[in-house]
Amino acid sequence: MPELVEVEAYRRRALDALGRPITGIEVPDPRFLRGGTRRAGVERVLVGARFAAARRIGKLLVLDVDAHLAGGPAGGRRLGLRFGMAGRLLVDGAAPIDRLLYTSARGEERWDRFVVGFADGGSLVVHDPRLLGGVELDPDESRLGPDALGIGPAELRGALAGAAAPVKARLLDQGRIAGVGNLIADEVLWRAGLDPRRPGGSLTAAELRRLHRHLGRALDDLLARGGSHLGDLMPQRHVGGTCPRDGTALTRSMVGGRTSYWCRHHQR
Repeated sequence: MPELVEVEAYRRRALDALGRPITGIEVPDPRFLRGGTRRAGVERVLVGARFAAARRIGKLLVLDVDAHLAGGPAGGRRLGLRFGMAGRLLVDGAAPIDRLLYTSARGEERWDRFVVGFADGGSLVVHDPRLLGGVELDPDESRLGPDALGIGPAELRGALAGAAAPVKARLLDQGRIAGVGNLIADEVLWRAGLDPRRPGGSLTAAELRRLHRHLGRALDDLLARGGSHLGDLMPQRHVGGTCPRDGTALTRSMVGGRTSYWCRHHQR
C-alpha cells in the first residue's frame, strides 16, 4: 500500500515526465477524478502544456503545470495524484515499484485509470486496481499537516498536544502529519517503545523526543530499503508473530480503526 516511501519513489520517477509537451489525456473511468474535477477541465489545463515540477506532500504527489504554456495565472495550475491502497505510477511504461503488498500481481490494462500522453510517444500512467486513488486539479495542500519526512520536534509536539485519541491515530491523521500510513506507524511506535493505544497527549517530553528521533530514522531506513513494508517489525507482523526485540508474542488489535501489531513487553 503506498505510503510516504512509495510516493517518494513515484515523485522521483515523475521527474522523467517533466518538460515534455502533453498531447492528450485518457480517463476511462470518470470516478477517478476527484474534488469536482472534470475531464474537460483537465484537458484545458494539460494539453499543450508541460509538467514543470514534481513535488510530494505526505502521500500526495503534485505535478506543477508550466503556467505560460497552460495559459494559466502566475504560479500555474497543479495536478494532484493520490494512490489509495493499490495505486502505482508508471512513466514510459516503467514503474519504480513493481508490486505493492495486498494487491494483485496482474498488471491489467483496464486498471490504467489516468493516462497523460506526450508528444514524443511516451506516457505517464496511474495504475490502480482498486479505484481508491484519484486525480484532482489544484488540490488543497493546506489540508495536509507537515510532511513526516521533515517534521520538526515542535511540529510533532503540536500534532499530539492534548490529544485523547491514541497516538497511532494521530500519526495516521494526514491533516496533522502527512505521509504516515499503517505500516510505518507500527514500525515507528515499535522502535520508539510506545504503546499505540496511549493518548497522544500523554507522552512526556522525553517520549516525544524519542518518537521524533525514531520517526526520522525509520523513514530514512525505509527509503533506503525501498518500501514501507521493509521495516524490522514487518517479518513478524502476522498472527503468531513475535517481537524481533525481545521475543514476546505480538499483540494484534484495532487502534485508530486500523489493524495494529505491537509488543506488550517493551511498548508502554
